[in-house]
Amino acid sequence: MTDTAPAPIAMGSWPFWGFVVLMLALTGVFVVLGIWQVQRLAEKEALIAAVATRFEAAPIALPPAAEWVGFDAEVYDFRPLTVTGTFRHDQTVLVFTNLASAKGEYSGPGYWVMTPVMLESGGTVLVNRGFVPERLAESYAEGKAGPVGVVALAGIGRKSEEVNGFTPASDFVKRIDWVRNAERLAAMADPALAPIADLYIDLPAGAPGALPQGGETRVEFPNNHFGYALTWFGFALLTPVMLLFWVWRQRRGPP
Repeated sequence: MTDTAPAPIAMGSWPFWGFVVLMLALTGVFVVLGIWQVQRLAEKEALIAAVATRFEAAPIALPPAAEWVGFDAEVYDFRPLTVTGTFRHDQTVLVFTNLASAKGEYSGPGYWVMTPVMLESGGTVLVNRGFVPERLAESYAEGKAGPVGVVALAGIGRKSEEVNGFTPASDFVKRIDWVRNAERLAAMADPALAPIADLYIDLPAGAPGALPQGGETRVEFPNNHFGYALTWFGFALLTPVMLLFWVWRQRRGPP
């Protein structure tokens, strides 16, 4: 019993030219995807530079509540902000997290302590006082720990984290949530605190080992676009090489 090599495709046939067109079209698609990734790389680098500049800027006051109509949290994301007001510890919500690469002493499973601050200028802003390990979170959940009276605070403004179809529902009974999203957290707050700003403020680190552990704001953005661009351009180079090899084999015929 002998093996028979498949007959070559006739070079003037529709299957031959159809395959050639397909491979050339794929080459074009790969080039377009590579160019798109180069553009995304430039956009991401510009974003990183802009955020770094904003992060190092001098603090500004959060606008008064009267100016929150059409509020754009993106403008204040990673922007140092100052506010003056009173903590409402009884309205604290704990947001579950698993803190990795912590800047402070504590890490692992735990909670962000999100407490509303009633502003002297009117309205309320949510303040992320920092991280507490899961085993030490009980007192913060009961709203018993924290500064009292009017306080002046300075921290980093952050836009809300996004909610998707995999985000668990808020636990209104235990006052626990899973994302630092101002709208969701406001739904658990006393209606008397309205209006609540559509952002939150990360507080800076306190004394070493102090809880809640502030200063955990991370200015990091995934930036893999250069690698993706190389991958797509690599495919764009490889595809015509494979096509030329295939055409050569078709012309040569079976051995």
